[in-house]
Amino acid sequence: MSVRPIKVAVFNRNFFRSAGGAESYSVSVAEGLAAHTDAAGAHDFEVHVWCQQADRTDPRITYHTVPVGSRRRWINQIWYATYTWWHTRRGYDIVHSHENTWHGNVQTAHVRPVRQHQLAGLSGAKRALRWLKIVTNPRLLFYVWVEAARHAPQKGRVVVAVSEAMRRETLVAFPKCDPNMPIIPPGVGTPNLQLAPREARQKLGVPIDRALMLFCGNDYGRKGLPAIMQAMKLQPSLPNLLVVGDPNQIPKFKEQAEQLGVEDRVHFLGRCSDMALAYRSADILVHPTLDDSFAMVVLEAMSYGLPVVVSGPSYCGISALLRDGKEAVLLDDPRDAQALAQAITEVLSSEELRGTLAQHGRTFAAERNWSKSVELYAELFKQMCSRKAEPLRTNQVANGR
Repeated sequence: MSVRPIKVAVFNRNFFRSAGGAESYSVSVAEGLAAHTDAAGAHDFEVHVWCQQADRTDPRITYHTVPVGSRRRWINQIWYATYTWWHTRRGYDIVHSHENTWHGNVQTAHVRPVRQHQLAGLSGAKRALRWLKIVTNPRLLFYVWVEAARHAPQKGRVVVAVSEAMRRETLVAFPKCDPNMPIIPPGVGTPNLQLAPREARQKLGVPIDRALMLFCGNDYGRKGLPAIMQAMKLQPSLPNLLVVGDPNQIPKFKEQAEQLGVEDRVHFLGRCSDMALAYRSADILVHPTLDDSFAMVVLEAMSYGLPVVVSGPSYCGISALLRDGKEAVLLDDPRDAQALAQAITEVLSSEELRGTLAQHGRTFAAERNWSKSVELYAELFKQMCSRKAEPLRTNQVANGR
């Protein structure tokens, strides 16, 4: 007797890799589950993606388009959460949310909770005043409420963290969460090393015969672009910089580059649908992030053999797994432009250090591929379904109700 596939709803508003790390994670996991088969070759999962934008055409996945509810992000988030709740409240075995939604029996936490961001380190009158700010601001109030709802203990619900740092942050903000919440970190795909660096640079229209630094992030400020441009001003010998990310932020930061006098050395590329072009064009990845639960871009750059300069564990989740001077050069303070310039110069001026970082970085990345992450989700989903009542397995009930 054949067993029907586990029916999975995936929530991700922007289902395309260049939208950010969480989105790329969602795409890789969904596509991996859709391809997952048992020993007889039968598909284990029937994957449905509920999104507002997608550039994927995987024939194994069913795509459901959610209308955009508002140009204001937080209002659109309310609309998206309500729409997906209504359409997936029945008929699915697993509802897997990568978004701020109050429903979904698997919630993957990608970013630091707003509650923790707003209240960390505050006490007494300062904490009370911050709470007053939150309750009088509809946007903040919604995010604090919906995060509490998605992390609330509920029978049949599992919260997944993408890193140990993310688990710690989640437990501080929501101490009633299961302290043994699973950690399923991002993976990395097979790097396109057949692409020649010169060809990649020609396709991007960037300088061909000089060293290039790479910055990648959709939130330019939070990911540390200002510090890199300040370092370029302090140290004019630093290479030109490729900036990949949200094109809507380009005008603001292009103006900053002009004010610093480095505009001729910064190349704003916008989003890059083929990140292999960026990685093969660059000589070094610089990621002085102020807040990253993991930083997939670091892992991907390592798979291409790029030396990496990145914020330390206090700011970046992946850095807790890295050794300074081995897999990467770690920054104590990513805001310190002078120290950043020195670290970049040290890497680029030492062939021995570059070789060490490239070798250890490749090894680190090779041990972390997407198939391992997908297997962890596949096992989790199967375990969750095996604990449910029979009506759920016959597709009559969803969300543990």
